[in-house]
Amino acid sequence: MRIQLLSSLFLFSFGSYLYRVSSQPEHASFPPRGWNSYDSFCWIISEEDFLQSAGIISQRLKPYGYEYAVVDYLWYRKNVPGAYPDSLGFDVIDEWGRMIPDPDRWPSSKDGKGFTEVAKKVHGMGLKFGIHVMRGLSRQAYDANTLILDTTTGGAYEESGRQWRTKDIGIKERACAWMSHGFMSVNTKLGAGRAFLRSLYEQYAEWGVDFVKHDCVFGDDLDVDEITIVSEVLQKLNRPILYSLSPGTSATPTMAKEISGLVNMYRVTGDDWDTWGDVAAHFDVSRDFAAANKIGAKGLLGRSWPDLDMLPLGWLTDQGSNRGPYRMSNLNLDEQKTQMTLWAMARSPLMFGGDVRKLDEITYSLITNPFILEINSFSKNNMEFPYVTGTKGCTHKTTAHSQRSRKCLKEVGKSHAQFLGFISCNHPKVNGWSIEALDQDLDQICWKENMGSHEPLCLYKQKPLLSSDERLIYNQGELHLLASDGMEFCLDASPRKKRTSKEFKSGSFSPCRSDANQMWELSNNGSLISSYSGLCATVKSIAANAGNSGGVRSWIATGRKGEIYVALFNLNSEKTVISARISDLTKALPGRNSKATSCHGGEVWSGKDFGEIKDSISMEVEIHGCALFVLNCP
Repeated sequence: MRIQLLSSLFLFSFGSYLYRVSSQPEHASFPPRGWNSYDSFCWIISEEDFLQSAGIISQRLKPYGYEYAVVDYLWYRKNVPGAYPDSLGFDVIDEWGRMIPDPDRWPSSKDGKGFTEVAKKVHGMGLKFGIHVMRGLSRQAYDANTLILDTTTGGAYEESGRQWRTKDIGIKERACAWMSHGFMSVNTKLGAGRAFLRSLYEQYAEWGVDFVKHDCVFGDDLDVDEITIVSEVLQKLNRPILYSLSPGTSATPTMAKEISGLVNMYRVTGDDWDTWGDVAAHFDVSRDFAAANKIGAKGLLGRSWPDLDMLPLGWLTDQGSNRGPYRMSNLNLDEQKTQMTLWAMARSPLMFGGDVRKLDEITYSLITNPFILEINSFSKNNMEFPYVTGTKGCTHKTTAHSQRSRKCLKEVGKSHAQFLGFISCNHPKVNGWSIEALDQDLDQICWKENMGSHEPLCLYKQKPLLSSDERLIYNQGELHLLASDGMEFCLDASPRKKRTSKEFKSGSFSPCRSDANQMWELSNNGSLISSYSGLCATVKSIAANAGNSGGVRSWIATGRKGEIYVALFNLNSEKTVISARISDLTKALPGRNSKATSCHGGEVWSGKDFGEIKDSISMEVEIHGCALFVLNCP
């Protein structure tokens, strides 16, 4: 009976989803969904492989909203000995210095057709066609010093009485950080530089492209000028092209404020691969962008979405490899459920990366799970929920009822403590900071509002640790905040700011360094503003997991019919019972009955219907696993 109940919910939710997609009034109204070739083919995919994959996507994934089929990078590179991602001299360019498909891998591109024939076939399957492109100008086109096309005349671009060439616009010292032999920025201050970019994207539109993934212009390689020019070109085209940015290494919510209105999706992490560390590193960054209200914000001709990267599930290849798919994902099933659940709750675009030609039933059931897709498309009020507790060492059968036996539990120390959090600076409770001089050389900044019997939480002020060249980057009022007057550890705006498994760290304090992640500014109204996220620091006294060090996490959201979604995540290396009080859930969500103490609902991944749930939800969660509750509360 429980399985039948879930199936009926699936039919209702999915039927509504199909209706909404067919009538969406704006560009990227929902997080985009599709398939990208990178995780399974790296750069070596051929026309035959791609069209075969597109046919399977059309048949098996399009009914679930996966509508984009995207060719990832280096489709213009010859697949010959000596060619690899950062090699030089193996690319195919036209007379105007523009990249065109390698005709050996993409035979229908011969005679100047580009991707026209491939796009027609993809459109004939009911899908949309996408390509990956790099920043600016290729090193190969720069060295060839080709003329630049003026699309308004059909001839070479002329200005100031002469024709302009690629060496006039290329900026060699601004090469892509991770492909220094491949691509460089162009000078967008020059009419010739803007004309070159315009010629690229107008050609993509002529080919029938529906999706562009623009690489090496965001995060560490931020180029607001090029993003702005490209966005302006796309707005003027006679066909909509969804505009995506990649990657997002070191991306911040503050950085996103500059570009989110110009694009439709933008990566907020480095490349995500199939390791637990990479999955776990997404929790803080997704929290930060949600808290900054960037989920579904205004974008290019519609909305924009922070992108947590592709889903490396199923049959894969290796990063930077010259070979196609040959192995299964290294994530175990619980870790894959965690990834799908976090991506859904954070409303990230869902771009499947595995080889669809070998799509196994377990992977298929994960990426087409009806509750995951419903949450991803339609949920609201998505946020991390900090008021959860974790207990370890339980062996009994857990339920969702607070009355269950707790004799076998080993409590993770629970106490009331002061927690430093980050919220919108528009929130009324961010102005509780004040500064006090301790001596001639040392000031402390303390939070004194609503502390009750607790001592004020204080930090110590220090000017930024910057070289003379770096001082120009920061505002005069910015400062470091230290954990103690020993001046060794500084407050981070977001723990685990870095985005890969090697960089995954815990804790809110780390050694002081020259990093925007540690820059703060105290305003006259008593708010403490992060230069990293644009959010304000605040202090709350809550029941906390002493010594847990972030081992359990939780997200909440609301559904179209008033339901509450609660995701409980176990980042620990042992099974953990995770609990949350229903009264805390309803208090955190706008417009809910804050006095509610019971709900009805069930858990998605186990398929269990718990009926009435009183006081709290609680479940034993597997190592690196999650629980996803759907609750109906009065």
